[in-house]
Amino acid sequence: MSNKSVLCIAESRSQAEKIVNGLKHSGFANNDISALFPDQGGTRDFAHAKGTKAPEGAVAGVSGGALLGGALGWLAGVGALILPGIGPFVAAGPILAALSGVAVGGAVGGITGAVVGMGFPEYEAKRYEGKVLDGNILISVHTDNANDIRRAKHIFEQELAQDIAVAGESEVINQTLEHNPDDIFHTIR
Repeated sequence: MSNKSVLCIAESRSQAEKIVNGLKHSGFANNDISALFPDQGGTRDFAHAKGTKAPEGAVAGVSGGALLGGALGWLAGVGALILPGIGPFVAAGPILAALSGVAVGGAVGGITGAVVGMGFPEYEAKRYEGKVLDGNILISVHTDNANDIRRAKHIFEQELAQDIAVAGESEVINQTLEHNPDDIFHTIR
C-alpha cells in the first residue's frame, strides 16, 4: 500500500459505484482503490458455503461478480470477512489484506486499526469505523502522487462524498493552527 491514502464515506451503494467509476475512468488502477462496507446479505452463510470451518474470523475470497456488481466488482481482491465482535463485511483492494490479518487473529477494532495503518490518527479512524458500522461505505485511494491525491479528492467532492480526508492532512492543519491560527483559511479549501 502507498504511503498516502485519501478516504471518503459514500452513503449508498449507487454513490459508491459512481465514485469508483469516476476513479476508474480517471486512470486509477483497481488495486489502488479500497472499499469496505457491512455485508447485509449474509457473509456468514457465504463463508460457510466456501468451505470455511470457522464462523468467526472467516475470510473468503470471491470473484467480483459473486458478491459485488457493477463498478465495485471491478476492484481488486474482493473478499468477504467476519471481524470478531463486529460482524460480516465486504472489502476490496488493499484494505482487505489489512483486515484479513485482523479477522484471522481475532483482534477487536479492526476497522480502526486498518484506518490508523493508512496514516490517520486514531480519533479519525474511530469516526470512520462508526460510519461504516452505521451502514456507510468507506472508499480509499492509495497513492504517493500529489496530483493523484488532488484528483481523487476532486472525484469524491464531485460525487458529494462525505468525510473526505487525506492521511497526514489533519496534522498539517493542526500544526498550522499552532503556529498561526489565521493561516487556517489558506490551509483548508
